[in-house]
Amino acid sequence: MWVILGVIAIVVTFINLYLYATGKDYKLAMALGLSFTALTLCADYSYLTRWVEAEDWAALMDVVPGMARVLWLLTIASILLNIAPILLERKAKK
Repeated sequence: MWVILGVIAIVVTFINLYLYATGKDYKLAMALGLSFTALTLCADYSYLTRWVEAEDWAALMDVVPGMARVLWLLTIASILLNIAPILLERKAKK
């Protein structure tokens, strides 16, 4: 599930940037991009919870350290890409 939500977050983020580039209202797409990013993180956390409940420590030790770095990087990238239109509008107004 987290993969599907992650793909949706990426697609909506690019829709956000496209709408901004074409001069259309992008704020709903921005909110959806950030929302799907948050849902992706929640779904991934829930997935890891199953491994904890099953006491599959080997799986956790293999996946969590690398996945944590990737999730941080992708979340920061999502935030920056989704708020880029607002930052660019502010810069253009000055």
